[in-house]
Amino acid sequence: MSREYPDRPWVGIGVVAFDGAPGEERVLLVRRGKPPREGAWSLPGGAQHVGERAEAAARRELFEETGIEVGGLELAAVFDSISYDEAGAVRWHYTIIDFCGRRTAGEARPGDDVAAVAWALPEELPLYDLTPDALRVISESRQRLAQR
Repeated sequence: MSREYPDRPWVGIGVVAFDGAPGEERVLLVRRGKPPREGAWSLPGGAQHVGERAEAAARRELFEETGIEVGGLELAAVFDSISYDEAGAVRWHYTIIDFCGRRTAGEARPGDDVAAVAWALPEELPLYDLTPDALRVISESRQRLAQR
């Protein structure tokens, strides 16, 4: 089945990866190299494979796209990303499951379908034109990990 004009939602898995001391933590962002959202900045992630557990998919996608690894993961958010074409038909529909964690290994570099990577401080996030959902998930993830 094609991801474009699907007959059911695709499960997308994302990771909010942080690095740095509390209060100075940077979040890892990727610039998409392929549709959907080619050229846009977002959180690392991609489609879950059949038979793959969600957390395993998160770790795989993070490593494939950025070359980094994280320690313990927590569920950060679940939401739907739906895009329509000019005629009003659903062109893309992803149910996104985002996890959050802290970097433990690797140096960030673009891989797989990513054109660029960046570590961003909270005050730098407006420069990346992130979606409202991404900004919300980053903020909630930062708070969740601060409570650990």
